[in-house]
Formats: sequence, C-alpha cells, structure tokens
Amino acid sequence: MTLFSLARKNILGNIKNYLIYFFSLIFSVVIYFTFVSLRYSGDIAASTMPANVVRSIFLQASLLLLLFVVVFVWYSNAFFTRKRKKEVGLYALLGMRKKTIGRMLFYENVIMGAIAIVAGIVLGAFSSKLFTMILLKVMGIEGHVSFRISPHAIANTVLVFAVIQLLTSINSYRLIYRFKLIQLFQADKEGEQEPKAKFVTAVLAVLFIGFAYWISGRDIQSNAEFTTNIVLLLATLIVGTFLLFRSLTIYVLKRARGHKPLYYKGMNLVSISQLLYRMNGNARTLAMVTLLSTLTMLLSGASFSEFYSNKITQERKAPFSYMHLSQGEAFDAQVERIIRSDTSHPVVAQVDVPVVKTKGAFSDPTMLPSRYYEVDERPLNFLSVSTYNRLQQALGKSRMLAPPAEWELIAIRPMYTGFTNRDFQGKTLQPELPGGSLTLTFGDLTEDRVINWKFPDFYFVVNDARFAEMAKQVPPVVYRAYEVQDESQAEATGEQLMRMPEADKAQLSSYATFYKAGLESAGLDMFIFAFLGLVFLAATGSVIYFKQLTDAHAEKDRYAILRKIGVSRRAIHGSIAKQTLFVFALPLLVGLTHSIVLMSRLTTVLSGLIDVNLTVPIVTSLSLYALIYAVYYGLTVHSFNRIVNGRAA
Repeated sequence: MTLFSLARKNILGNIKNYLIYFFSLIFSVVIYFTFVSLRYSGDIAASTMPANVVRSIFLQASLLLLLFVVVFVWYSNAFFTRKRKKEVGLYALLGMRKKTIGRMLFYENVIMGAIAIVAGIVLGAFSSKLFTMILLKVMGIEGHVSFRISPHAIANTVLVFAVIQLLTSINSYRLIYRFKLIQLFQADKEGEQEPKAKFVTAVLAVLFIGFAYWISGRDIQSNAEFTTNIVLLLATLIVGTFLLFRSLTIYVLKRARGHKPLYYKGMNLVSISQLLYRMNGNARTLAMVTLLSTLTMLLSGASFSEFYSNKITQERKAPFSYMHLSQGEAFDAQVERIIRSDTSHPVVAQVDVPVVKTKGAFSDPTMLPSRYYEVDERPLNFLSVSTYNRLQQALGKSRMLAPPAEWELIAIRPMYTGFTNRDFQGKTLQPELPGGSLTLTFGDLTEDRVINWKFPDFYFVVNDARFAEMAKQVPPVVYRAYEVQDESQAEATGEQLMRMPEADKAQLSSYATFYKAGLESAGLDMFIFAFLGLVFLAATGSVIYFKQLTDAHAEKDRYAILRKIGVSRRAIHGSIAKQTLFVFALPLLVGLTHSIVLMSRLTTVLSGLIDVNLTVPIVTSLSLYALIYAVYYGLTVHSFNRIVNGRAA
C-alpha cells in the first residue's frame, strides 16, 4: 500500500469527521468563484454603472473575502490537526518515520483540498448564473442571462485555493516535527487550568464597551474629529469585547459557582464547571466571533437599509418626474414634446417655478461653507410661499406652509445634511440685493422638498410680497416641473431627455434616472454584503462548531465516568445543550447589542441625511442572522452529544 492510497483510505474512514470541513471549504470556493465570475461577467454590462467601477467593487470584495477565507481555512485545518494528534502519535509509536507520517498528512490535505476546489468550481459554474440573475434582479436590470464559464475565474480560483491548501498541507506536514510524542498523546489535556478573573478587569470591560457606545453617539464637527472618534470607537470596542470574554464572563461564572442553590441544582455543577475551565481556550475565539458578527450584521443591515429606502431617497432627491431650467421657447417646447409623446406615462401636473438666486451671508458662517460659492456664485434660492404650496399640490401632498411674516423665511432642509429646526432657530440670513441687503429671521424648517436636487442646495420660502420685491431687483430663473404616472418606469424617456445637447446647461433631471442609478448601486451593495455576510456567518458558526467538537473529544472520558456513576444520557444531553447555548448565545447577544447600538446611532445620523427608516431592514437582517445561528447551535448540540453520549438521548 502506497502512502497516497493510505491517505485516501484515511479520508474515507473519517468522512463523517471531515464532512463539515468539506462543506465549509466548498462553500468558500463557490462564493469566491462566483465573485470572480461576476467580475468578468458581460451580463452586468447592461448596468448604467461603468464596467471598470463594477469590476473594481468585485475585486475589493474578493480580496476581503479571500482574507477571511484564508483565516477560516487555516483555523479549520488546525482543528483537524489537533484532533488527529493521538493518531499521529500512534503512527510514530508503531515505528513509522516522521518524514513518512508528514508526507501522509500532506497528501491527505492535498487530496481534500483538490476535491473541494473541483467540487466548488463545478457547483460555482452552475450557481454563478443563478447569482447573476439575483444580482441583476436586485439591481433592477432586465435581460437574459446566458450560461458562461469564465476561464479567468477558474484560473484565479484554482491558483488562490491551491496556494491556501499548499500552505495548510505544509502545516500538516510539520505536525510530527512540532510536538514530542508525549505531547501528541496529551493534546486534549491542554488549557485545563482554572482561569483567573479580577474584578478590576471585569469592570474595565464594561467601561470600555460603554465608552465605545457613548462615543458612537457624539456629534461630529470636522473630518479630524470623525477620524479620532472612529479610531477610539474601534479600539475601545475591540479591547472591551476581549476583556468581556477574558475576565467579565469568567467572573460571572465564578459568582454563579458561589451561588450554592443554583450551582448544585441538577447538572449545573457540571455545566458551569465545564464552561469555566474551558473559557480560557474559548475566550479569544468567542471575542473574534463576536466582533466579526458585529461587522457582518452592521454591513448587512446598512446595505439592506440602503436598498429598502431607495424609493424614499430618490423621491427626496427628485420630487418631480422631470425638471429643467427654462432655456427659451424652442428648447422648452422640445422637452415638453418628448415628455408628452410618452403615452404610457401621461403628464398629471405641469408647473412653472420662478426662483430668485442671489448671494448672502448667515449670522452663523458655518452654515454656508465656502465650497458653496466655489460651485455657484449665487447659491441661495428663494421661492414664494404660494409657489411652494402649488408645487405641493402638484405632488399630491396635503401639507401646506402658512405664509411667513414679513421679515421671516422658512428653510427647506438640504439633502445630505443633518440640519434640524434647532440649527436655524434665532439665526438670520442677509441676502444681497441690488437695492441693499435684507436681514431675514428663520421662522421654521420644512423637510418637504419641491425642487430636484443639485448642489448647492439651499432653498428658502418667503411670503409673496417679499418675493415680489426681490424679483423686481433680481429677475427670477424659471424651472419647469412635470409629474407623470409610473415615473419610475419612464426610464427610456428620461434617457432621451438626458441625451439632448443642452441637458447639462438646463440642469435637466429625471426621477427614473435617479431611481435606476440608486437601485443599481444599492442592489450591488446589498448583493455583495449579503453574500459576504453569509460566508462570514458560515465561518463564524463553523469556528464555534469546531471548537466545541474539540472540547467534546477532550471531555469524552469524563462523560463516560458520569454515565457509570448513574447520570442518565438525557441529563447529560441537557447539560450539553445548556453549555452549548451559553457558548453560542453569548457572542450572538453581545454582537447583536453592539450592532443595535451602533445601528441606532447610524439611524439617527442617516435620518437627517436621507430620511430613511431603518427599523424594518435592521430587524429583518438581524432575525435572519439569529435564525441561521440557531441552526448551527442545533447541529453542534447533536454532534457534541453523539461524541460524548454515544447516541442521541
């Protein structure tokens, strides 16, 4: 029998133990191959996004995925390596040379890697079309998706995973050289000293995490302050999370052990003792899983929120279906002819919007940065209250503005700002007019936008008499606004208008164009983060699974003793379920808490920027995450119980 055939026989004999490793590795290959395939896909060319931008996004996502896969595969391989230390020690005890044992382990890992790569690419070739269809669907792109296998994607995937498997195979080869024979037989006895936990470090864990939560809600006034806050947030959250598992959790378990009625109830003595003695070995893993879970839930929730709120965002960006600056009768008539020729989307409202544009100064200089003047010499725009209300009626909205007082004005909140009514209270604006400057006081702030977005975006409403006086000194520009039925589907008309020679000069905008671009961007982000989240979720769940199975093999003899002294299999199964629930629930709950707090801060910020409601997408994404985690929990309990209990209870 050759070493290669012996390695193959060992794999077949341990197929049950290798199954979860195979599935995880194959899943990683499938996802990576899919991302690389999409990077070279020609079907996404139908997107309005530049091809080089899409490829760059997928390249960055692939690199992030690759980094995570390397860590995950290395950790998975370390689990099986530790699990086989006794077997390797037995080979050495029987007289097999170290070099021969190392080559056998090397061949086993190479065979497993080769099978996983081939299987992953085959499955990825069939599933890449499905993923492409899903991507185009969420991006709102219609079209036929052809079945293609990219040679570049195959070569890239084979090269990447061949290198990964080569490194892990070399690591397996070195196993026999890294440990003495006695260490190989006593591998399961590592890390069984009772951990120490100080009250001071337990308190520090709470303080660090509390500081991270507090700093996440601080108002940011500058880019430098933003950078400082992010660095402090990440540092304190990471340190606090590690201290939570290294000290606070151990401290709580020791306190539970000191509570005699709880400690001696049922199998709690066994469960708490096992958790306490294994926490040193689990602390780093659980902290890493918690932080990765937090990142995954944040990215998934944010990307789903972006997709979920796209319609609301674009309606704020482009309240009217079409809007342009009047350029004379010929141009205006041509625009109207194109719009009205689209009988599938009939015009339901048409409004002319006179706007006075001028310079001016706020009593608070920070409210009108100098960059506004770099873009437009007259960045301040004024509407009459009657025009504003007429536009509201054309949009089918019932909220009308009461005419402001003679020396008052109402601000329309600019897009992508977090201004509130409090920011304008007590402040004044001095518009510059040929007849001299005025001083107007802010009376209110409205969030209902009526002009399609263009930077700079400062619009104010004054009473009709004040607007008439201003219009006598500064001739108003006139915007023409059209509202049509099913505006999100009027993409062809919008593209035809945008191709007109004077479209840029006329500041011509189309809701359908904004909507499609937003949908494609949000859909692409959601697709990438959703699949990256799935990989992260599968990997973190598998990491806990592997760690618990390692503990199960180490504790197998102890549970056998419990059965001999009369403990029922059902009681042992219950103890295992409690221990495993603690190990799974703790990082999940801490990760959920981190995510909910940080997302609530994000919601507060974004609600002022794009008027989004993140409740539904956040709850949905977190619920899905918890559901998949529950599946891993059930699988782990079943496998743990089968190892130490011999069979199901």
